[in-house]
Amino acid sequence: MVGVVFLSEGIQKFLFVDTLGAGRFEKIGLPSPEFLGSFVGCFEIVCGTLILFGLLTRLASIPLIVIMLVAIATTKLEILTKKGFWEMLHESRTDWAMLLGSIFLLIRGGGFWSADKALTKNGA
Repeated sequence: MVGVVFLSEGIQKFLFVDTLGAGRFEKIGLPSPEFLGSFVGCFEIVCGTLILFGLLTRLASIPLIVIMLVAIATTKLEILTKKGFWEMLHESRTDWAMLLGSIFLLIRGGGFWSADKALTKNGA
């Protein structure tokens, strides 16, 4: 699911530039929103695809962890300060799930059916 969600979100940054790509980055107040929207979208597409195939899973999870930490810091801390803890938890549930899923993949790797497993000597 981590790979599917990141792949989907990356594609949507290019399909819906004003609301999910550069426009959203500009609304949040990030510098160079046009560049960042495409940059993040590309990483989400590439890393999400790698994770789907289980190829370079641990390496691919690192940029996704960074993306999720930045997303939480730039969008959810404001909710925490304005609306409180419970509203922030509710609004950030997907962010936390994606962050923790990515951390899990960093620690455990792609698993039994992954390309990583098939490419390693004797699957070890």
